[in-house]
Amino acid sequence: MALNVQILPVTPFQQNAALLWDDVSKEAVLTDVGGEAEHLLEEVEAHQLNLKAIWLTHGHLDHASGVEELTTLHPVPVLGPHQADNYWLQALPDVTASYGFPISQPFIPTRWLKEGEALKVGEHTFIVFHIPGHTPGHVVFYSQANKLLIAGDVLFRESIGRTDFPGGNHSDLIRGIQEKLLSLPDDTRVLPGHGPMTTIGHEKQHNPFLH
Repeated sequence: MALNVQILPVTPFQQNAALLWDDVSKEAVLTDVGGEAEHLLEEVEAHQLNLKAIWLTHGHLDHASGVEELTTLHPVPVLGPHQADNYWLQALPDVTASYGFPISQPFIPTRWLKEGEALKVGEHTFIVFHIPGHTPGHVVFYSQANKLLIAGDVLFRESIGRTDFPGGNHSDLIRGIQEKLLSLPDDTRVLPGHGPMTTIGHEKQHNPFLH
């Protein structure tokens, strides 16, 4: 009963959308659908998966601007982020236009997420941590059994998320990482919103922002 993970970089920002699926049930979720919805659905189809939901870590355009197109093509529930990011989702038309992205309409997720909630893909459970700082409503998804953290733009390989956008807060971000993420096992794999994967142990040793 393995959890499969396929990283699918999308948009000019090379944002790591991810396709997660249970290889027994073939149930799947997509995380952070920032764009290229047709391409993402082609990957779902290629693996003959049953897409059950979209999970969002936060409301920035490179993570959320493909949601409306994808759910129009393939209606599924949208889970997350935390409600504090609603203003980012409502600003999507202006933000996508200003960055030269295809215009994305604002939307409300099927369900806002809160600290401690459990989400499932097949038999695999992920716990939601609310870690504000990059955005006020940023959440991450942690599967203890799979030693996997879907980190969005909170934690990168030897870096952390920017905090200079509206609603950003550097001290909140550092506190959230130190209190909620660095306590995870060192061999936890970290799938960040951009760039290569890393581990909690590597970041504890080598991330200059956390020392």
